[in-house]
Amino acid sequence: MQPYVPGQRRRPAYVPSQKLSRTARLRIWWREVDRVLLALILVLMVFGAVAVAAGSPASAARLSTTAETLDPLYFFYRHLAWQAVGIATMVGVSMLDRDSARRLGIVLAVIMTFCLFLVPVIGTEVNGARRWLTIGLRFQPSEFVNPGFAVFTAWILSWRVRDSNLPVIALSGIALAIPVFLIMMQPNLGGTILLIATWFVSILLAGAPIKRLGMLAGGGVALLTATYFLYDNARHRIDSFMGGGTAFDQVDLAERTLLAGGLTGSGYGLGIRKMNLPEAHTDYIFSVIGEEFGLIVCGIVVLFYLAIVARVLMKLIDEDDLFALLAGAGLAALFGGQAFINILVNLQLFPSKGMTLPLVSYGGSSTIATCLTVGLLLAITKRNPFLKRETRGLADLIGWQEKRERGETVLRREIFP
Repeated sequence: MQPYVPGQRRRPAYVPSQKLSRTARLRIWWREVDRVLLALILVLMVFGAVAVAAGSPASAARLSTTAETLDPLYFFYRHLAWQAVGIATMVGVSMLDRDSARRLGIVLAVIMTFCLFLVPVIGTEVNGARRWLTIGLRFQPSEFVNPGFAVFTAWILSWRVRDSNLPVIALSGIALAIPVFLIMMQPNLGGTILLIATWFVSILLAGAPIKRLGMLAGGGVALLTATYFLYDNARHRIDSFMGGGTAFDQVDLAERTLLAGGLTGSGYGLGIRKMNLPEAHTDYIFSVIGEEFGLIVCGIVVLFYLAIVARVLMKLIDEDDLFALLAGAGLAALFGGQAFINILVNLQLFPSKGMTLPLVSYGGSSTIATCLTVGLLLAITKRNPFLKRETRGLADLIGWQEKRERGETVLRREIFP
């Protein structure tokens, strides 16, 4: 540019009138996205495809009839197609900026809550539970309301930054009650527990008083106890779990299948007990992994889930945006909590919940919902590598000591003054 000369008319600075090209946007996305987190997710999805291929023959044989015999790899081929759609969804959502990701989460929570109202009226019943809607494509609204509600809760709790007198915890609790009631009607106790746990993590990080947290925990225990006496589905599952089960119970079959392979497994395609296992490609795929690949590989899968959650928390250590901090932690709790519950069910340490193993189990809408969840995580944890943070976000909440940079104390940030 020409140097400024007083009295001389200057040309305005060049401002591009067109939007960034698709290639430019991809370059910016690749520079800002957490590539380590993305790699962990993709590796887990690749292993999930291999695991579905191992469990597909058992489910195909179980669902075949005299009129139609399913191909042994029927679910594997369909899973690859759903994974392709899921990856496209994940990448598309991860390219959103934080404001757009927040809007998407809020809209998703509202729309899927409305769909939950439709489930008792026009929902499709499968295995005794009415949880699905068939509108051109069959999907389960409760799977999509979870990530949307995690973002919605973070948005409500972040209002406190503008006005410290707002009762944001009470407002988020009222918003929680609506989907919880509708999900319990399906019935879906596992989804209800996961949704409440995600909300609890969010208000815990938002700085809820210890006394109030204790009251909420006590109320949760009382509600769960009342559920046992008033909720037939929960009572039957808990009785079956506490009674130790029989050789024909799903959870007992899952544990036997899981331990049948020992440390190293029986080998790919050589599992025998999986042929008697219901839902071998979805709810109990972790047991199939144990039989054919061994307990060592099961431990590696668990480490991958822990690594994904830990990586998200590492990105939130110095986060200076309260909404991003709460939304990222809530989505990580949702993702890790679902994996934790599924694995405990396969180990016969938790009653059967009908919950898939995220990124690994076969699924149509469940695969899309999980990819949407991790896509929101990638969008929220994106960082410009040239920007430096002066606050430490999650580090303040967990009580880390103040760090010093160039001899100057970094100021601690009070979320709830």
